Amino acid sequence: MSDRPPFFVIAVDGPAASGKGTIATGLGKAFSLPVLDTGLLYRCVGVLMQKAGEDLDDHEAAACAAALLTADQLNDPALRTRAAGEAASRVAVHPRVRDALMEFQRTFARQEGGAVLDGRDIGTVIAPDAPAKLFVTASPEVRAHRRWSQLKAQGERVSQEDVLADIRRRDERDGGRDTAPMKPAPDAVLLDTSEMTIDHAADAARRIVEAARATWLSAN
Repeated sequence: MSDRPPFFVIAVDGPAASGKGTIATGLGKAFSLPVLDTGLLYRCVGVLMQKAGEDLDDHEAAACAAALLTADQLNDPALRTRAAGEAASRVAVHPRVRDALMEFQRTFARQEGGAVLDGRDIGTVIAPDAPAKLFVTASPEVRAHRRWSQLKAQGERVSQEDVLADIRRRDERDGGRDTAPMKPAPDAVLLDTSEMTIDHAADAARRIVEAARATWLSAN
């Protein structure tokens, strides 16, 4: 008799602009699973604080904003901007913010059938028992070019050099924080997309998950 849980979770972690969001969306479609971009939770906290005139480094205010967060607030287009990404990295260092958002993410992961979650600490903290774990990465230069192209398409005017500086700063902050630092789970499959097209990366991710799912289905 199988002792596996009634939900199949796919954890997709990695740094900013590595392609993990696109990959997670593709995996959701391939396996008919709902997808949560957990970075939007932190972006939303940051944007809500900025709109209220709060200091992003104020851990009390950040914790309050996180506690009041609702799913319908995640559709705000402002969450996709460069400023929102920087704000997210700043509020994510607050332990109480992470605590407030942790149950939100775990509840999403444990829904019937399972889910795909992409973020920084899904495979290490949010869903450490996830049957499928990927850590998607790419060189800082490649990621900066991708993000610059995305921002340019959104109408934001910024240089690639400034975007690269943002990427390096966020990597240092996300990887060096005391609480849930960004790092691959020991059993995560590393997927470097630096030299991959979107289709190639999506196909590689799908094959990785298919193998993990086969193992999960055969578990007794």
